Amino acid sequence: MKSEVNKNYISQIQKYPLLSAQEELELADKIQGGDKNALNSLINSNLRLVVSIAYRFYSANMSIMDLIQEGNMGLITAAGKFKSCFNTRFSTYAYPWIVQYMNRYASSRMAFIPLPHRKEDMIRKIKEAAAYLSGQNGTEPSSAEIAVFLSIPEEKIDRYMSYEYSVSSLDSETNSEDSGTSIIDFLADFTYNPEENYLEKEKRAHIRSLVDILPSAEKNVIYMRYNFNGEKNAKTLREISKVVGISPEAVRQIEIRALKHLRTDFSTQEKAVARM
Repeated sequence: MKSEVNKNYISQIQKYPLLSAQEELELADKIQGGDKNALNSLINSNLRLVVSIAYRFYSANMSIMDLIQEGNMGLITAAGKFKSCFNTRFSTYAYPWIVQYMNRYASSRMAFIPLPHRKEDMIRKIKEAAAYLSGQNGTEPSSAEIAVFLSIPEEKIDRYMSYEYSVSSLDSETNSEDSGTSIIDFLADFTYNPEENYLEKEKRAHIRSLVDILPSAEKNVIYMRYNFNGEKNAKTLREISKVVGISPEAVRQIEIRALKHLRTDFSTQEKAVARM
């Protein structure tokens, strides 16, 4: 697992000295006074702490360096908020901040549909409030009760909970009496549709019949421009101009004229069918 961590990064952060408790307190006072250099010193001297915590969260479905960078964001937040009056070592104060940011990253990697961090946090708070109220009252709380508990509008509760989703495997068995029936058995199979295939085939034949009655020059341009010959790629105006021996602009004018004829012929046929 350690081989996943960029060696240059490890070498770089090891250059920053560890701080004593007194040095941390002195830096904290300077940081609260707006000293950016003090802030950077506190952060840099604790980058190794983030790496050590990242090892506990790392799994195969995530990047260790991305996890470290997320933890660094938590470290930066903690450094900006740390005060000497907290009467604790900075590592103790920073630990939950680092873990919080790493948890967010880990959750987003595991989610089928990742949500923004603020939405995830709000959904978590709503669930925790619902669980607490349920334990207190013995019944499932309503959105209104949760809204009062969290001091936020009820419509906000409903909106955030609409983001919640669940995932089921298509191979999961249903509650049907027929044993062995799974969800996938109830889904329509659109891989083969003879009616649509027939209509598509007829439509293509009809379009080809309209193209075939165009003047020769227009027909040839349409065939090459829209790949009626079934080549790998349809030809560009420049490629067609080389084949027929005219300028690309002349080819474009022929294409415009051909499409106009096709629209007219198609409209005429539709009117004839409508009169039948």
